[in-house]
Amino acid sequence: MIKVLVLIDYSTEFSRHLLDGLIQYAQEMGQWSFYRLPVYYKNIHGEEGVIAWAQKWEANIIIAQWNYMSLESLRKLQIPVFLQNYKEEGKCFSNITGDYIGMGAMAAKFFIQRRYNNFAFYGNKGFIWSRERAEGYRSEIEKIKGNYYYFESEDFNDKQWEHTHTQLEDWLISLPKPVAIFACDDSFAIQISEICKLNNINIPKEIALLGVDNDRLICNLSDPPISSIILDAEKGGFELGRKIHETLQENNPKPFSICINPLGIELRKSTENYNVKDKYILEIVKYLQKNFDSAIKIDELTSLVPLSRRSIEGKFKNEMGISLYQFILNLRIEHFTFLLTTTNLSISDIIFKSGFNDYSNVFRLFRKIKGCTPVEYRKRFM
Repeated sequence: MIKVLVLIDYSTEFSRHLLDGLIQYAQEMGQWSFYRLPVYYKNIHGEEGVIAWAQKWEANIIIAQWNYMSLESLRKLQIPVFLQNYKEEGKCFSNITGDYIGMGAMAAKFFIQRRYNNFAFYGNKGFIWSRERAEGYRSEIEKIKGNYYYFESEDFNDKQWEHTHTQLEDWLISLPKPVAIFACDDSFAIQISEICKLNNINIPKEIALLGVDNDRLICNLSDPPISSIILDAEKGGFELGRKIHETLQENNPKPFSICINPLGIELRKSTENYNVKDKYILEIVKYLQKNFDSAIKIDELTSLVPLSRRSIEGKFKNEMGISLYQFILNLRIEHFTFLLTTTNLSISDIIFKSGFNDYSNVFRLFRKIKGCTPVEYRKRFM
């Protein structure tokens, strides 16, 4: 029997997906037992009490979160420990981590494609995962010489939050508009959404807002709903189960990291705008966003706006930085990739749903952009 003591908060969608994957592995293997020690137990008995309980239960593995146990206390247990969301990675423990820099880069590229010039990051002070997301975000923005702004706060109680709330409010008001804001996670993103609502700052016209974790409850509580980066947490949880099994079979296990990868972006209304000044090109962009999965003819576009075909093509290239044809291809590939990593649809069905009609051409185009075939890409992320 493998006994796993869970000392993490499962109220977030990320943690639930992580535990879902872990439990799937455990059910396949059999003879696993889980116990989540209630938070009040630590409040009553302290960290020493948690240690004593873990030893009495004879836990084989502990999965712990930063706000539950200190690293010093965990060392006393002398059993394998997996850390989630600690301020820094524990060098003598295994870590549930992620491609944080890659997530930041994904957010920046997303906003750059939407032609923003002003970019901001709202972070969680002192945490490596927030700091590295900001680093990946800023690095891509520096490549295009965009304007970058930064603000960070902590997880405060109500009294402490009063002061920082005012500072965040002042920061948001002071930002040049329109601005693309990447929040370190969805909980921080909804703070921005709430303050914007109180100060009549329009999302997405003045602020485009993107979070991380794709916590559907949080994202859809916002008005407008918040777009968010999807993380492959369930696969990470399954891999965590496999590594736990391996760890317990080794005589002298070495610490390692389970890396949770970003899969793509769940688009919602908080990022539906493009920073395009020409009203006719903006109208065409919105039309293409809704209809990229159908066969689009230039005559449809000339009937939308009072411009000739040549004027549309020229103005579009000037405003968007790419040709009309390439823009449509990008929308289709973006949707193709999203369905590839978030559904179990067959590749032929995904090709059809993404607006393509040439199987071989899609594979050639995908390999050129992603560096591998769709089949290889799906195996990597699913």
